[in-house]
Amino acid sequence: MPPHSVPPVVVGVDSSTQSTKAVVADITTGRIVATGRATHHVTGDAGARESDPEQWWTALCDAVAAALKESGLPGGAVRGIAVAGQQHGLVVLDRSGRPLRPAMLWNDTRSAPQAAALTEALGGPEAWADRTGSVPVAAVTAAKWRWLGENEPRTAESAAAVRLPHDFLTERLTGTAATDPGDASGTGWYATRTATYDPDVLRLLDLPAGLLPAVAPTAGARVGTLTRTAAEDLGLPEGVAVAAGTGDNMAAAVGLGLGASGLLDHPVLSLGTSGTVYAATRTRPVSPAVSGFAAADGTYLPLACTLNCTIAVDTIATLLGLHRDDTAPGGEAVLLPYLDGERTPDLPTASGLLTGLRRTTTPQQLLGAAYEGATVTVLRALDTLLSICGLDHTTAATRPLRLIGGGTRGRTWVNTVHRLSGRHLILPSTEEPVALGAAALAATAATGEDPVSLSTTWQPPTFRELPPMERDMETWTRITSVLDKATPTLLA
Repeated sequence: MPPHSVPPVVVGVDSSTQSTKAVVADITTGRIVATGRATHHVTGDAGARESDPEQWWTALCDAVAAALKESGLPGGAVRGIAVAGQQHGLVVLDRSGRPLRPAMLWNDTRSAPQAAALTEALGGPEAWADRTGSVPVAAVTAAKWRWLGENEPRTAESAAAVRLPHDFLTERLTGTAATDPGDASGTGWYATRTATYDPDVLRLLDLPAGLLPAVAPTAGARVGTLTRTAAEDLGLPEGVAVAAGTGDNMAAAVGLGLGASGLLDHPVLSLGTSGTVYAATRTRPVSPAVSGFAAADGTYLPLACTLNCTIAVDTIATLLGLHRDDTAPGGEAVLLPYLDGERTPDLPTASGLLTGLRRTTTPQQLLGAAYEGATVTVLRALDTLLSICGLDHTTAATRPLRLIGGGTRGRTWVNTVHRLSGRHLILPSTEEPVALGAAALAATAATGEDPVSLSTTWQPPTFRELPPMERDMETWTRITSVLDKATPTLLA
């Protein structure tokens, strides 16, 4: 390809729990030119979930190399790069920037006792929500730091730096310690009320502020350029602009056009390993019922997350020896698939619960009941989230629901959400909203344009829609009745 005809592109990276994806996107149109993928591993049992951060860096390099190779473009075509990463993970580094231990991931539930203790120490859930936007649960980084101090004090004392997963990767790219308000707001030590690290929380955690990265104004802010070493590892030239990057949910919101210059108070449900609901809003969330995150562009991103979504249902399917779409509605059976504890509701020690079993219950109905239990749990969180955005019940009920994530490729997930919500569903065709959102942040670092505005003016995404339908209130009521009666007596 002659040099004058090489289109300028950006690279968006999605470093998720089990894999890394990198997209090469046209900086003008947003068209995804190529995609690269690489896997990494999660280890642990009895509540532990850990990964070696060095795997993330290797996977990032492999995914970017694969995407560039598929694109056929020279490295010189790349103008910017940004990383969106799994939220909440605790990465502790030595003075050379190397991990002192495997990272504790978002779905590591060992720090539940520490989360409860921290909640009380600062005055209860309302006090935390008012300061930081969120109440400590096992997922939150602050609880993991406290766990580390109590269980591995020598490691905590040796830490020269404390990072989130995306911070670690951005620092490898630039040599600069930087984060953004969105991912920082998931730590528990960043106050959305003041847009700074909270000194009282840091004292409570015995966490020196000097161990933490600087907070960039927004996720698209240019925090540096590729170092010589990073450029060599990636096969890119030095000097490529690097954005601050953000958490995966914040990046997905950008990729879907949610934010101040796009859609406000429009909900998204992500069907992945976890079930996640969020919406961009101008209202700062101060409710213990949701995680009151900051968004990538200066708005807010209230979010609720369940631990048990596609991974839990797939586990039930495997136990029953069924294909994941070989299902039927659950009938009288109710299955709450809280196989790894649960975050929403906050039941970190929960296990699965099955009730309503009859002699005539079929394996297909049991699997259908697992879908229903997981779906009702995340839809209840959605109702709470929309009220926190300030929407009245009537308005909230008529807002279309954008459905994303790997679960949308399964007909049973889509049908179950449709049946139990009754909502107008929109299924965007963009398969990689996190990586595409990261690409928009990379473009911002390169051009200075607003990332949400870029995302909404890039090549319009196609989507399919499902119209509203009559909600299956009989199933909804049966499941919520069991959930309310079982919480926390049988589940905790």
